Amino acid sequence: MSQMNQVQHDIRSAIEGRRTFAIISHPDAGKTTLTEKLLLYSGLIRTAGMVGARKRGKFAASDWMEMEQERGISITASAMQFPYKGKMINVLDTPGHQDFCEDTYRTLTAADSAIMVIDAAKGVEAQTRKLFEVCRLRNIPVLTFINKLDLPGRPPLDLMAEVEDVLGIHASAINWPVGSGAEFLGLVERHTRTFFRYTRTASAGAAKPLVDWIDVGSPDWATRVPTHLREHVEHDLELLEVAGNPFSREAFLDGKVTPVFFGSALTNFGVEVFFDAFVDLAPGPRPRVADTPDGFEISIDPVATPFSAYVFKLQANMNPRHRDSTAFLRVCSGRYERDMIVKHHPSGQEIRLSRPHSLVAQARTTVDVAYPGDILGVINPGIFRIGDTLSLTDGFNYKPLPQFQPEVFARVRPLDTGKRKAFDKGIEQLAREGAIQLLQSLDGLEFVVAAVGRLQFDVLQFRLRQEYRVETKLEVLPYECSAWLEGDIETFNAPSDALIVKDHRDRPVVLFRSAWSKQFARERNPQVRLLEMG
Repeated sequence: MSQMNQVQHDIRSAIEGRRTFAIISHPDAGKTTLTEKLLLYSGLIRTAGMVGARKRGKFAASDWMEMEQERGISITASAMQFPYKGKMINVLDTPGHQDFCEDTYRTLTAADSAIMVIDAAKGVEAQTRKLFEVCRLRNIPVLTFINKLDLPGRPPLDLMAEVEDVLGIHASAINWPVGSGAEFLGLVERHTRTFFRYTRTASAGAAKPLVDWIDVGSPDWATRVPTHLREHVEHDLELLEVAGNPFSREAFLDGKVTPVFFGSALTNFGVEVFFDAFVDLAPGPRPRVADTPDGFEISIDPVATPFSAYVFKLQANMNPRHRDSTAFLRVCSGRYERDMIVKHHPSGQEIRLSRPHSLVAQARTTVDVAYPGDILGVINPGIFRIGDTLSLTDGFNYKPLPQFQPEVFARVRPLDTGKRKAFDKGIEQLAREGAIQLLQSLDGLEFVVAAVGRLQFDVLQFRLRQEYRVETKLEVLPYECSAWLEGDIETFNAPSDALIVKDHRDRPVVLFRSAWSKQFARERNPQVRLLEMG
């Protein structure tokens, strides 16, 4: 076998063993807890530090930022890699809160599949719908885990119907719960009609539960399951056989059906069964669409095309002692080798990708080789921006990452003018990460920060204080929409309540108090164009 053929054989084998996915949900549905349990079942950690235990000092391994630990929510997307039962897992744990949706949407572009976590008591919630639509637009297959069966919840059939009605996708139950809340005993695997009967352990979910396997209809099934639960489950299973949606992996990969699993991430009931099914069902890395300089779309084959990747996330100060900036790369094709020199497409420069690492929370492991589907953290030399393509061959760019119209604006300044230099450095660094957009007054003396949600401003002030030792004063501004100004700014007759600023490329931006005001400005100024930001 020639050297090239051997390399492609190695890449193909690596791809078949890769599973790169994101976990999506509405806040508090339990996705970070589910991520933690994947680490537990992989053997990477001995006990799971639940989100609920953070106030007692046990922090979830995927949430490394201090503010996340204090508030018990995920604020930034985190990437982790580890082996699980013969596969290499790349898991992207994403923020659920809508104020951080930009980070989540960008991270979803790096995923080959998604796990959608739904609270059994609340059903399909608003943020879940938004994130599912992003998956649909990007043809990302979705597996569904209906969580919190250990608490009182809605009937499983109702939840299945809601998934179909609200999300517009067929739902196919792979297993079925026996009881709920205090009576939640376990799950029936439909295709084998095997009842997994769980017994809680004294570890309260920090270790694997005890499990017995019982055939549905056997004497043990009759004696170990209360009559009312047994009759209810048998009725539901019969109904699913007659009227339920059949499951096929092909339909799942085409986005036509979502396999549905039930369980409790907190108690670990059904978690291992779900993960085992996931590694069998989820796809490995597939070809990706890119644009050529002359405007054509091409498909980038992950095996045949030499190394290529794109930046989907920047994160400053993951290690506060080093004051570094990490660029997260999604490897899309070829094989990465340590210290490889690649072309940075936007600048045309050649860059050595030094000190690459994979991560579990803040723990970094140096990477010598990486394959399509892998997530690499590399030191940002100061020129990377979100969406940048890197490759050995050049000649294409991966599709631009989604951007969103900011809805909240504020002025921010340091309380101590002697900290101005640290303030300028910090706010520019944080703007590069894409969580906020940085605007400046026309005279360059004041900053205006723009974001999708108000909570981003809390994060901004927190990180300026913690990472740059700068206390700030933030004044929320009364604007709710914006537009780029294209044309002669001197002839623009702005509404009296509008504010003109400039973006990081010195382009004029007009902030408006209302959509009506923006439309009025358009009608009043036909000589210029007001373009949507994004």
